[in-house]
Amino acid sequence: MEKNRLEAFSDGVIAIIITIMVLELKTPHEATWEALREKLPVFLSYLLSFIYVGIYWNNHHHLLMATKRVNGAIMWANLHLLFWLSLIPFVTAWIPESHFASVPLTLYGVVLLLSALAYFLLQRAIIRENGSDGVLMKALGCDKKGKLSPVIYAMAIALSFAWPQIAFGLYALVALIWFIPDPRITRALAETKAE
Repeated sequence: MEKNRLEAFSDGVIAIIITIMVLELKTPHEATWEALREKLPVFLSYLLSFIYVGIYWNNHHHLLMATKRVNGAIMWANLHLLFWLSLIPFVTAWIPESHFASVPLTLYGVVLLLSALAYFLLQRAIIRENGSDGVLMKALGCDKKGKLSPVIYAMAIALSFAWPQIAFGLYALVALIWFIPDPRITRALAETKAE
């Protein structure tokens, strides 16, 4: 399979995920600022999840730029990632409906943690197929952000039972850490072309 088909399929699924999330944004019944303010928790949940999905889309694109060959293991690892990302609309909608209760926030963190794990497994599958001396392995290096994120997710999951707002803040912190696109792959590709 060509990597372009994998990328196109993934782009389509990610576009559907975003579409499902935006459909949860219902307009207020009244034309008042108060009615709009009541929708703020829904918007904040949507905004954070939109950023997360955007981060995964951006990084997935760069990941496939560093990929020369795709095999069955990569395809399954990619589907594994898309499965966890497809659950984001569900947990995103549940958070404001429950008024930021601990169980939905815990599940949100579990989905984010398992998405991160799935992304890591996709990276490993690509490295196995494309060689440990390839562009991706060089680009990842020690991957500080990749190692820090699951730790923060685990802390947020643990804190979500006692302090749900702090857990939500920690999820936002991880998004902030990843918000600026990671230049490592682009830089490694440029270095490889220069050699």
